[in-house]
Amino acid sequence: MPLHTLNAPPDEVFRVPTVSLLLFVLASAPANTAPADPKAAVTAVLDDWHQAAAAADEARYFGHFTEDAVYLGTDATERWTRDAFRAWARPYFAKGKAWSFKATSRHISFSKDGAVAWFDEVLDTPNLGPSRGSGVLVKDGGTWKIAQYNLSIPIPNDVLPEVKRRIERHLVRGQKPPAKSGTWQRPPAKVPAPQTPPIKQKAPVPAN
Repeated sequence: MPLHTLNAPPDEVFRVPTVSLLLFVLASAPANTAPADPKAAVTAVLDDWHQAAAAADEARYFGHFTEDAVYLGTDATERWTRDAFRAWARPYFAKGKAWSFKATSRHISFSKDGAVAWFDEVLDTPNLGPSRGSGVLVKDGGTWKIAQYNLSIPIPNDVLPEVKRRIERHLVRGQKPPAKSGTWQRPPAKVPAPQTPPIKQKAPVPAN
């Protein structure tokens, strides 16, 4: 026993060996070098992005985009750069009423080098109904950023023919030149209306 411990109380005698043993155990324990779950990281970004829109937090929402990001809306004309989309959406954020999308399911995949992720998600929305989002994220340093998002409304196959006819009629109307005043215009050709089930006629009620 070392000389400096001969006259020391018992708890002081064992203090140095106990501390040394603890440091030895900590030093010999394997370091926790396991990387964070990339799917959890991407999920957190997308969830926070949707929550930022619901909270009308413009800076937080558009902070999740890359500088050259593209947002594709449900209309064929809606292909926005990040800045153009932000300019369009600013009045909604300013009023405190943006939109509320909630992902009910999501699939995420990654490139081999782990620097790119792509996903598709099913969305519950109050204004569009059941919708779908898909897109691409890229790793910017240690942060995932949205490089592209595509919002769509899946159309059930049973109603697709009717929707197709309505889209075609809408496009035809949009291609017509404006009528000039004082000139006769040929009436537009009639487009067959979508077939609907025949209405059953009720039998007349016999008179008393």
